[in-house]
Amino acid sequence: MLNNKKLIGILLGGIVISSLIAYSLFNGTNNVVKIAVNETISWTGRVFSEPVSMVVQFVNSVDDLVNTFEENEALKSKIDKSYEMQVRIADLETENEKLRQELDLSETLSKFTSIHGTVISRNPDQWTETLIINLGSKQGMEENMAVMAGNGLIGRIIEVYPSSSKVLLLTSNQSKDGMVSARVQTDKDGSSAIGVISDYDPKDKEFIMTQVLPDAKVKAGDMVITSGLGGVIPSSLFVGEVTQTEMDAQGLFQTVRVKPAGEMTDIRFVTVILREGAQQDE
Repeated sequence: MLNNKKLIGILLGGIVISSLIAYSLFNGTNNVVKIAVNETISWTGRVFSEPVSMVVQFVNSVDDLVNTFEENEALKSKIDKSYEMQVRIADLETENEKLRQELDLSETLSKFTSIHGTVISRNPDQWTETLIINLGSKQGMEENMAVMAGNGLIGRIIEVYPSSSKVLLLTSNQSKDGMVSARVQTDKDGSSAIGVISDYDPKDKEFIMTQVLPDAKVKAGDMVITSGLGGVIPSSLFVGEVTQTEMDAQGLFQTVRVKPAGEMTDIRFVTVILREGAQQDE
């Protein structure tokens, strides 16, 4: 144990040191003790303030990222809506154009009784073969009635249901039932060449007209219409325009390539030619 003299010495030393420190602090002089104390306090403050500053900066950065993310999501939503609106506008413009084509077609078919319909189903696997329209026996539909779209003939009805009908397209390569007797208007005075629309070239998107007599003066630009000779499709329905001609492999007939006048791909609206005497239900 410490004796009394040593203990008293330690206490006196502590008092002296404390007095010196207090004197230095309150005296206002820049002595070594005061500088050391200030440096210690300053260093301690920096030690504790740096982590706090880093935490504050991190929190601010996270907050900025959250705000940026929310702004990006809001902008993406607006962009998506803008794209959707553009698509919708483009689709409506297409529909309006096709409706105008059907109205123009109605004017050219003034001598026929016709009814307008809409395509309600088209199987992707049978895209160039058949489609379903929203007209059936209730609207006076019958098998073999001619169906037009755009400005020309596209096919005929092959099956009829109460409220819908199936249409066999002229672009069909699976069924020969879609063949149509046609006539090429070779001269303005009414001269013509008879043949049959018997095939379709999907690559060039043209009808193939066969059995045209070799001496018929058919040329590019001539109009092709239905002849009515088949007893199924009425005459004078527009089919298309001649693009070129050539002799067949046997050299017996001409083969005529015809650019379709009707809409053959994006078919949305149709016009059905009713038979003479057929009545449309109101």
